[in-house]
Amino acid sequence: MLLCAQYILPITSEPFQNGAVLVRDGRICDIGTTDMLKLRYPDEEIVDYGLAALMPGLVDLHTHLENSVMRGIVHDVPYTTWITSMLEKSAKMDVGDWYDSAILGGLEALSSGITCVADITATGAACTATQKLGMRSVIYREVGAMDKRRVDYAMRVAENDIMHWREEVDSSRITIGIAPAAMYVCHPSMFGKVSDFARRENVPVAMHMAGNREEFNFIKYGSSPFSVHTMDQKRGYVEVPPWLPTGTTPVRYALNWGAFESDNVLAIHCVHVDDEDVKKLKEYDVAVAVCPRCNAQLGMGVAPLTEFLRSGLRTGIGTDSPAATDSTDLLTEMRIGMLVQRAVNVGQFLDSATMLEMATIGGARALKLDDKIGSLDIGKRADLVAVDLSGSHQTPTTDPVSAVVNTCSGADVLMTMVDGVQLYEKNKWHVDVEVAKNIARVIEIRGKLRM
Repeated sequence: MLLCAQYILPITSEPFQNGAVLVRDGRICDIGTTDMLKLRYPDEEIVDYGLAALMPGLVDLHTHLENSVMRGIVHDVPYTTWITSMLEKSAKMDVGDWYDSAILGGLEALSSGITCVADITATGAACTATQKLGMRSVIYREVGAMDKRRVDYAMRVAENDIMHWREEVDSSRITIGIAPAAMYVCHPSMFGKVSDFARRENVPVAMHMAGNREEFNFIKYGSSPFSVHTMDQKRGYVEVPPWLPTGTTPVRYALNWGAFESDNVLAIHCVHVDDEDVKKLKEYDVAVAVCPRCNAQLGMGVAPLTEFLRSGLRTGIGTDSPAATDSTDLLTEMRIGMLVQRAVNVGQFLDSATMLEMATIGGARALKLDDKIGSLDIGKRADLVAVDLSGSHQTPTTDPVSAVVNTCSGADVLMTMVDGVQLYEKNKWHVDVEVAKNIARVIEIRGKLRM
């Protein structure tokens, strides 16, 4: 199949006009001008997207697909109020609800040009959903226990889940990993045990880290809304005393307990970090997922993205929980992230090309999948998207990269392909899911959550 468009954005090389990409057997087999490829492959089926950009599929470096049904439920509140509300709503969800919610999130991701997600889940719903939808994903099984005596049991349950999930997915598309829970619900020994398991089983690790001021204060000073005063009510019996001030930052606290000892670690948010934290992340080759919209929406702060890039950290972009941002739209995420950085870092002007790189090959590098996805290179998997650039707000288009980042949203996506299979065309899904039935279920679940 020859996919043609006015603009080709390979990411690892310069954009060019009137180009085409040859897709065979799930791989990119050739790339060049449309005229040249038509002559070279005269018998190939041709799909022409016209005034559009053909580019690699977007890599959503952090999300929680199973929370999609909760979007719009809690608005205009800071992080601590939001997370408390989410926990209360979650108690009303059953296994089927989580799955249907994750399917909804996956459908929205595909319609927004996202071909690969890195998802943290305790239920496994995202694992089943991405397998069913044909998406590419890295699914991290969340594990946490504040009581030291419960750590080993929590790890055994998580390890069993991971082994089970591995057997149920297509390993060429889906990787299973592990994620220690938020630091305020994790005994510190959990980090070392997660690292030991990750090394032993060769699985990736992800962890939320330094995302908000409350977590920072909890770790460093032992005082915040996550303090010991509420632990007996929310977490049952725990050690006495269960928490003492550490006097250090969340990054160095995690480091001291062995959190970075495995080979493939992803740190999410990293908003409240200092120069020494960034040096340690680089020293241990920890990748970083920044989530600009969520951080802004919940008043968490602004990650020092330019410092991450200057330090050479493997950095990408995540949409985070749809319950916080109300949509799984990485195109909008790029634009808002870029504008926020420009506003707070006067003199350090972040450009569109850097944002698009982070949303594609940058996310792939962070997941150590850049040998398979993230750019239009011959031999890589055919994870592609076509983005419409014909709108009145986009023309005349002189710089397609700038147009994609500055003017596009998920609504402009014309086609999403994973492994050479078109899973989405404008307002139409080619997936093994009854979309109308899923939407009906989602409406039913949302009614339950509002009660």
